[in-house]
Amino acid sequence: MSFIRPEAQAAIAKWREVLIGLGVLAIGLLWASGAGILRWVGFAVVIAGIALVVSGIQRARFRRGAGGPGVVQVDEGEVAYFGPLNGGSVSIRGLSRLVLDGRSKPAVWALYQPGRQPLHIPVNAEGGETLFDAFASLPGLQTEQMLVKLQEQKPEPVLIWAKDDRRLS
Repeated sequence: MSFIRPEAQAAIAKWREVLIGLGVLAIGLLWASGAGILRWVGFAVVIAGIALVVSGIQRARFRRGAGGPGVVQVDEGEVAYFGPLNGGSVSIRGLSRLVLDGRSKPAVWALYQPGRQPLHIPVNAEGGETLFDAFASLPGLQTEQMLVKLQEQKPEPVLIWAKDDRRLS
């Protein structure tokens, strides 16, 4: 039996990194207000707390909930999607393009790898939050731009990243 409403649990889960970062930040501020070596450790902890808060905000903005069709797994640079109608896997290093396609409901991430069919992953698939780190590892990906495009969700395909940066302009 839980004493926390399901909506509150979902909000806490979505913003968990931000909450942890705020806790680290509070401890750092407490230590930084002291004296001696603890003060300098406190300043370092404050910086770490700020980094956690910023990173947590980005991750929370990326999460689209769960319960969507299929399951996503990211393991050693390989993204695998197991869906009710299709599935497959692609290597993050082998990607040529990343597209957010808003024509379907829910929107899907389309991962293109040369010589393979594109892998379409719903933005709310189970485990979809693990894609944030996978996408962040793409060289030159603009994380903030990706989050803005995800928030807008235009009813058309939007190029988020391409291996050849000239195609983004």
